[in-house]
Amino acid sequence: MSWFQRLKDGLKKTKEQLVGQLAQVLQPGRRLDDALLAELEEILITADVGVDATMEIVQTLKARAATRGVQDSSEVTGLLKEILKERLRPAEGALNLRTDGQPTVFLILGVNGSGKTTTIAKLAQHLKDDFGKRKIIFAAGDTFRAAAIEQLEIWAERVGAQLVKHHANADPSAVAFDAVERALREHADALFIDTAGRLHTKHNLMEELKKINRVVEKRLGRPIDERLLVLDGTTGQNAISQAKLFHEAVTVTGIVVTKLDGTAKGGSIIQIASALKLPIKLIGVGERADDLREFKADEFVEALL
Repeated sequence: MSWFQRLKDGLKKTKEQLVGQLAQVLQPGRRLDDALLAELEEILITADVGVDATMEIVQTLKARAATRGVQDSSEVTGLLKEILKERLRPAEGALNLRTDGQPTVFLILGVNGSGKTTTIAKLAQHLKDDFGKRKIIFAAGDTFRAAAIEQLEIWAERVGAQLVKHHANADPSAVAFDAVERALREHADALFIDTAGRLHTKHNLMEELKKINRVVEKRLGRPIDERLLVLDGTTGQNAISQAKLFHEAVTVTGIVVTKLDGTAKGGSIIQIASALKLPIKLIGVGERADDLREFKADEFVEALL
């Protein structure tokens, strides 16, 4: 099955709700008027596109329809696709992979339950399959939960990665430092550093993340290549709040949106792109290793609509 087909299948819940509601509103022969635009606003907000983004999209659509002389509702879907693609294209961003013989270092951020550990495994498999990266190291930096260390160990075995771990409640910065030492010594292709995500102690967590970042960059003698924030696509507005919090603590280089197959609110991608102005590097639409792929705006909109 092609990636586009898997993307369509993964967005099925959102697509059924969004396309179904649009079809009811955009009946052939209905005029494009303020009443129709108000209904369109409601549909987009229900799909978790966000109030601000929705207002901007609808205003753009209204202006563009007037300029082009569009009067019939049957032409609205085409206009909507065009506008969504334009909004989302600036959010595309390729992974920053090194080609100088140094390991590409990923710091993986996100709250517990967002899918950090499985994202590490999927991305490691992606690097192996599509980029020929062979030697990969995982660092079990979420020392707060013994289960997190065990889960990462299982994934490391599955994808053929090496694991650097300490005992539960060890200093996460020490784990990260040891992992960097090993990655440099053994000429690894990539290093993934898992981190804790316990937001109920958010001040301590953010200070911990800052320390990990400092320790790793000091040992590397350069910035970390990717600080990826994993957001659960089913959480909507909460994802925006989480992103702002993490970005303030450790400058995020890209977003990974997971679990889009489990929600009817896949429009959160549009809200995330509009509100955060950060590149969406990857999206996940399933449990398989190859269900995590680079985000492409045109592809996403076509799969959605």
